[in-house]
Amino acid sequence: MNCRPFRSVISVAAMLAWVVGAAPAFAKGPIDPQVVAEASGAKPTVADDGVVRIGWSRHDVEVTVDGMPLPPAAGLGSWAAFTATDTRAMVMGDTVVFQDEVDAAMDAAFAHGLEVTALHNHFFYDSPKVYFMHIGGEGEAESLAAAVKTVWEAIRAVRAARPQPATGFGGDTPVAGEFDADVLAEIVEHRASVNEGVVKITIGREGRMHGQTIGASMGLTTWAAFSGSDALATIDGDFIMTADEVQPVLRALREAGLHVVALHNHMMGEQPGFYFTHFWGKGPAAELARGFRGALDAQAAAGEIAAAHTTH
Repeated sequence: MNCRPFRSVISVAAMLAWVVGAAPAFAKGPIDPQVVAEASGAKPTVADDGVVRIGWSRHDVEVTVDGMPLPPAAGLGSWAAFTATDTRAMVMGDTVVFQDEVDAAMDAAFAHGLEVTALHNHFFYDSPKVYFMHIGGEGEAESLAAAVKTVWEAIRAVRAARPQPATGFGGDTPVAGEFDADVLAEIVEHRASVNEGVVKITIGREGRMHGQTIGASMGLTTWAAFSGSDALATIDGDFIMTADEVQPVLRALREAGLHVVALHNHMMGEQPGFYFTHFWGKGPAAELARGFRGALDAQAAAGEIAAAHTTH
């Protein structure tokens, strides 16, 4: 899987135009809805501002919210919107996913150059549980529309294999046992603590909020908790990330076979802006620790790249 985050490329002509204070040399016209239609296989609409939109309502699974059957038109619709940029196109969208569809949808998005920008719920007391995965990207309109199609097709493939959403990840259930916390700490390269049989590794960072320096004790932490035993454990945790770090961390978690279960913010007004992703996994504890370590390494590399760009 390609681990590089999707980034737009500024043409030499456009960069030169910016340097001399002129408009971009090659401004693109509006998005051709026929191009989006052919690439996505969906019927587009065009808004007054030229934005081309496609949609998909989830009629395939009946959802109840607070005991009431929810019509798809009341909030069970996936959509993607395409707009022209100075040189290419941009897509933003929201995709309805059930729990067992998230991995497939996210993997498809990454494999085809899209970014995942949020994963969260919109309802309480919904059955089955419904989540929403927001996506974005820049590139040629045709490629972006084709990428959205692969995400939706990945979801449909999950439902074709199993009409009703799963109620668990499957596999054996870990039971409480013994951990070698020192081994896990050595793999992750951070100190581990043990509390009630749970091994936890916590890594803090600093930021500012309302003019005040804040750190780990105020919730600015990346952490992982191991439950079960060395032989079979679960890992759950949270990454705190700047915007530049989000895509590399998500990709690294998925490459390690860990499940991303949320992507959102915890604060407002902090500097820099932070995002948080929660994750879950199951397997031998050392293997889970290596997956966590891999995501930490991806985050560090992304941070170094961002810092280098800031200083130049």
